[in-house]
Amino acid sequence: MKQLSLDNLRTFVAVVDLGGFAKAGEKLGLTQPAVSLQIKRLEQQLSKRLFAKQGQRQIVNQDGLQVYKTAQTMLELNDSIFRQFQPMSLKGRLRLGIPSEFATTLLPSIIGEFGKLYPDVSLEVTSALSKTLLKDENLSGFDLVLALVDPDVEVDGQVLLIDKLVWVGDRSLAYPHANLSLVLAPDGCVYRSRVINKLKQQTQQWRISYTNADLSGITAAIKQGLGISALAKSSVPKQLDIIQHNYLPKLGTIKICLFTGKSQHPHASVKLAEFIQSKLVPTS
Repeated sequence: MKQLSLDNLRTFVAVVDLGGFAKAGEKLGLTQPAVSLQIKRLEQQLSKRLFAKQGQRQIVNQDGLQVYKTAQTMLELNDSIFRQFQPMSLKGRLRLGIPSEFATTLLPSIIGEFGKLYPDVSLEVTSALSKTLLKDENLSGFDLVLALVDPDVEVDGQVLLIDKLVWVGDRSLAYPHANLSLVLAPDGCVYRSRVINKLKQQTQQWRISYTNADLSGITAAIKQGLGISALAKSSVPKQLDIIQHNYLPKLGTIKICLFTGKSQHPHASVKLAEFIQSKLVPTS
């Protein structure tokens, strides 16, 4: 099957657009003889003359005009395929708000891999409770906010995942049934509220032995035997175990949502949002 050379077609289109072989050569970085050779090869493939001589100039003829229209379409399709798979050159500073537990488990891969793909985009990350990150409805301090929301609350953000809340601890430690010790984040944490509400619905005795807003601090306290905690299943660090006992109530689910603010770098913000979703949502 015969195949046209896209290089020859690109040279031909440049000659028509610029009105001359010499100007096309300057644009494409080719000598005039090289341009003439490519045009000659294209004419040989098609068995048609594409230019007619008028004085000292070569003017595209009717056959050439027909080829010109189709060649433009073919080159645009070729270029669009490359654009589709070529990373955009993105620049700017993005402000990302993220809960502590995801800053520990999700953020390292985002910083590493996203940074390699888009080295000219700098990330300014704020780690805090979801309630704190969402206190401004307009998200004026952020381009993107990843936050935890109770499943019955309607949100304007994109729901990335409905995750299961699980109890976490250290399997090597024995936890007393009589008086359950808890390691929790401060007031305002959705995990804390869910745990306390569920435990109040049963006769199990409990106490809060340690409070820390940071997941690393909570993890260290659990490893020291100060108690157990609760996390979204997707955010459980490798150092902790998911634990299940009859005396521990089921905690239900939580929505993990992505909220978009008014960004000065919308293209970069969209790419970061897509990257976060790809890292958080498991592919089937």
